[in-house]
Amino acid sequence: MRVEKLLEKIAKCYVHKIIGLNPGYKNMDTYNWYSELIKPSWSPPSWLFGPVWMVLYILIAASFGTVFYKAFTGRLPWIKALPFALNLIFNFAFTPLQFGLRNNFLAAIDILLVLGTLIWAIVIIYPHICWVAYIQIPHLLWVLFATVLQLTITYLNR
Repeated sequence: MRVEKLLEKIAKCYVHKIIGLNPGYKNMDTYNWYSELIKPSWSPPSWLFGPVWMVLYILIAASFGTVFYKAFTGRLPWIKALPFALNLIFNFAFTPLQFGLRNNFLAAIDILLVLGTLIWAIVIIYPHICWVAYIQIPHLLWVLFATVLQLTITYLNR
């Protein structure tokens, strides 16, 4: 597969996620289920997650796309792109686990994997493409917050 086609497919995945074509989240039954969960007092309103992730996905698409492009063109070893690929897989798995299966425990495990692979990606890419590491800082801060939130919700609703 050509690099351009792969990048196009990755971009389409992000566009679908950004505009809400991700199955399992946008129906009223799922919204009611999530709104009835016990949440900590510091939990942000549900409407905030969409705009935050939209900005983050733009940063992710640019930075991860750069990593994958450099790996495909041989200018970066594939092992350096591995944590980025795993992060995408775990990131995209969260919504179906949390809202499709309605499984807080699996979502908690998944968000820990998102956090771990993101930290790994930042550490491994910094010596090669430092701007990609720096651009992950907002992503990292949000994922840290989301991890604490998910673990708290999982604990409160056990």
